[in-house]
Amino acid sequence: MTELLLPAVFTVFAWWFSTGVILWLDRLDPRTFRASLGIATALAALALWGLGETAFDTSLAGAYLAFLCGLMIWAWQEMAFLMGLLTGPRRVPADIDATPLRRFGQAVGAILYHELAILAGAVLIVAFTWGGENLVGLWTYLLLWVMRLSAKLNLFLGVPNLAEEFLPDHLAYLQTYFRRRPMNLLFPLSITGGTIGSLLLFQGATAEGVSASAAAGQIFLGTMFALAVLEHWFLVLPIPSVLLWAWSLRAEARGRARSAWTASLPGPCDPVTLKRVLDDASRGAYGEVETLSGSVRAGSGWVEFYATPRGATISECAAPASAEARVTAVGRGVDLARLQAAIAACAAAEPVPEAT
Repeated sequence: MTELLLPAVFTVFAWWFSTGVILWLDRLDPRTFRASLGIATALAALALWGLGETAFDTSLAGAYLAFLCGLMIWAWQEMAFLMGLLTGPRRVPADIDATPLRRFGQAVGAILYHELAILAGAVLIVAFTWGGENLVGLWTYLLLWVMRLSAKLNLFLGVPNLAEEFLPDHLAYLQTYFRRRPMNLLFPLSITGGTIGSLLLFQGATAEGVSASAAAGQIFLGTMFALAVLEHWFLVLPIPSVLLWAWSLRAEARGRARSAWTASLPGPCDPVTLKRVLDDASRGAYGEVETLSGSVRAGSGWVEFYATPRGATISECAAPASAEARVTAVGRGVDLARLQAAIAACAAAEPVPEAT
């Protein structure tokens, strides 16, 4: 039992710790990104070499090393994306009046370079492990790619929880490509496929005659499948997944603040008044607001909004799981008290006066 439990615990820790380190590094001063990516690139190159060396190593140690190497190369991809090195040719919010097909094209443009880099990484791993018997690293990388792509599609199609807290400030515009909806048709397929894949791998690991290294490899992959399914569930269940990495999401001390709050407003917001507040925020009436986003009740439904110094957009959306208004402001010297009062006043009987 220990030989099966240890790889599972190791995988959970590696997933949790590596995710936290990436989130922490991405919230440091951007001037540190070059050094962080330089070190990560060196480690990824070492991991690629390690995959080539372990491809013909069928020992238990070889399985562990291959898993770590595959995870390291994937971590480089995540860092390059979250630090803004490899995103896509489109780096602006989605057009508010875009058709679903056009919005999909814009979303692809927002992450195109990232997806091409992942494809290139897969090709390199295949080349380095070609003909080998130990392909744990390759399958780890491919599994993460498939399940992360599934998560991106679910966010695009619509889920209750958009996990905005995990997006760094410089990628906040990507929120406009997400949709807040109770469910989409892809979600049950993603959950079912991931769960079946996880169970089959666990079953294979416990089959009679399986070597210790092969069993460990399947436990690594089965656990990663299970964790990916858990991340999908975080998108629909009222569970604060951000608490898992609270230690890595602390606000950075660089003259910039990220403030998020929920509020029980006295009633539905007036969209016209809300748009005026957003336009005022874009013009700097509440301080140097870099991004202002959130979702509030308006009329008989809900709207989500996004504002930057370039302008503001409002679009209809489904009610969030918490059924509470949620607002996130990022910037320098933001007058948070006035901004909160202005948004709250949007739901008051009297329209809020235009800020000066």
